[in-house]
Amino acid sequence: MEHLSTTAAPGSSLWALLLATLGSTASQPLGAEAVCTARPPAKYSLTFTGKWSQAAFPKQYPLFRPPAQWSSLLGASHSSDYSMWRKDAYVSNGLRDFAERGEAWALMKELEAAGEKVQSVLAVFSAPAVPSGTGQTSTELEVQPRHSLVSFVVRIVPSPDWFVGVDSLDLCEGGRWKEQASLDLYPHDAGTDSGFTFSSPNFATIPQDTVTEITSSSPSHPANSFYYPRLKSLPPMARVTLVRLRQSPRAFVPLAPDLTSRDNEIVDSLSVPETPLDCEVSLWSSWGLCGGPCGKLSTKRRTRYVRVQPANHGMPCPELEEEAECVPDNCV
Repeated sequence: MEHLSTTAAPGSSLWALLLATLGSTASQPLGAEAVCTARPPAKYSLTFTGKWSQAAFPKQYPLFRPPAQWSSLLGASHSSDYSMWRKDAYVSNGLRDFAERGEAWALMKELEAAGEKVQSVLAVFSAPAVPSGTGQTSTELEVQPRHSLVSFVVRIVPSPDWFVGVDSLDLCEGGRWKEQASLDLYPHDAGTDSGFTFSSPNFATIPQDTVTEITSSSPSHPANSFYYPRLKSLPPMARVTLVRLRQSPRAFVPLAPDLTSRDNEIVDSLSVPETPLDCEVSLWSSWGLCGGPCGKLSTKRRTRYVRVQPANHGMPCPELEEEAECVPDNCV
């Protein structure tokens, strides 16, 4: 018995260690998201920079009634069980109203309901509209460990139902808050309107489609305002930069940005990328009458017109008039 007790002790220790390891592992469900443990809550400044210039997006660039511009920015800090919008998913009624008409009331009510009933939305934030395609607007927002995600939308004006935005950007990395984050933004279609161009009339998509990213080749239709078949990808239409604010006893102070990185630098007009826009012409008209005396060679003509003028060293327009030899008929 004494022999058994001396050998059982090491075995018991091994089993205890094994059970402790299994217990700590079993307490974390498989596939569970990393839990943010950053303390205390953090505050960020958010700067939205529009890069929608005529040089970068020359095709059908809106110059008037209304000119190219951005709506107000509307967003929220939230937990993982809330989604303001998501690629390949259907938008809510509130986001549909915002994407189509810039009306924020229904979306605000949805955010309020998510905060009250599910407690998945911590706070709602907004920033003023930008009255031109290029420009900036900014705001501040707060995040907490359970609500470390940030989402927002900005409507492209004018457009059928197009917008740019961020879906669930996590500002927490394990046990600490990110000091800054920058993202390029590209146009998305809310899937509720079937217009191809910035100024398309309202034409509801029935049945409603999911959110899709608009690219240089999709939708693959020459009438699409973003259709640039020579490009592999569109230039960024906007950029968002979030910088953590340092909390002092009196106020929040922005942390000094990393001066070695140029990601957050505002691009001036001289360095904006130029997207080549090729000339587009109509189909040929019918051939005109063959003039001249009967029985002798003459000429007939047909014409076409320019639908889209070339820009930024795009392919020039071809000849707009063509002649061909003919022999007059039905002459006296």
